[in-house]
Amino acid sequence: MKDIEHAANYEFVHADIQDLEKLTAIFSDKKITHVVHLAAESHVDRSITDPLAFVKTNVLGTANLLQVAKEAWKNDFSDRLFYHVSTDEVYGSLGDAGFFYEDTAYDPRSPYSASKAASDHLVRAWGKTYGLPFLISNCSNNYGPYQYPEKLIPVVILACLQERKIPIYGEGKNIRDWLYVSDHVKAILKILDEGVIGETYNIGGGNELTNIELVNMICEIMDKNYPRSNGKYSNLINFVKDRNGHDRRYAVNATKIKSELGWKPSVSIKQGLEITIDWYFKNKKWWMPIQIDNNKFYKKNS
Repeated sequence: MKDIEHAANYEFVHADIQDLEKLTAIFSDKKITHVVHLAAESHVDRSITDPLAFVKTNVLGTANLLQVAKEAWKNDFSDRLFYHVSTDEVYGSLGDAGFFYEDTAYDPRSPYSASKAASDHLVRAWGKTYGLPFLISNCSNNYGPYQYPEKLIPVVILACLQERKIPIYGEGKNIRDWLYVSDHVKAILKILDEGVIGETYNIGGGNELTNIELVNMICEIMDKNYPRSNGKYSNLINFVKDRNGHDRRYAVNATKIKSELGWKPSVSIKQGLEITIDWYFKNKKWWMPIQIDNNKFYKKNS
């Protein structure tokens, strides 16, 4: 936020989307006309440990935002828009072939993905019932600077930097598509500016990798840029018991946003990982307190 905190058209308001009264005041005071809704609990492991937190934020919080927007706009929806940012995990799990499309039936498998699927349905319901103008996008796994240490890529990077064991679920064969954060931001802006009201757009990075392939790639970059004194970083890999309901593969077909809106990812997985690794190496003061808090949470709830 430091890059934009002094901009004339920027203001940060600290609020909880579960606080209906506060949201109502914000919409009234700030004359909100467009919403880009990214607020969510977003970590599958944490949803397994604390599912109700995900229901409260992702489901009830989204319903609050929708209702406040509807009431604030007083059913006059000209030059109004509610854009909901969601995940490819709502579609469930794929086998070795095939892709998720915008019309793929929902089949969520975790409390996290179920809560996001519910929020998607709520957005469409407000659109159908009240005429609220909306857009939805479902993206593949994001990564980049400032990502919380609980997510896979930061977990691996920080384990390397601290020379700890790198935990990999199962055999590391689960497959994900990786999308660099700046490419996702550009896609959101494209959809916000040019998307067709009532439509859904899948956003994918086109970087399908098994978890073990991804981890080995991170280790190779670390070996090159920040070599250990006593061996390769891949020696730190430690396979652990798989998590409950671990989806086999996610992969989205992003043809629609590419062909209709002209968006495509520009950052390769290798480029993105190099940038991300360098950022975590240089920003220990940012991630260390968060990592400590995460460790306390999982120890308390284990």
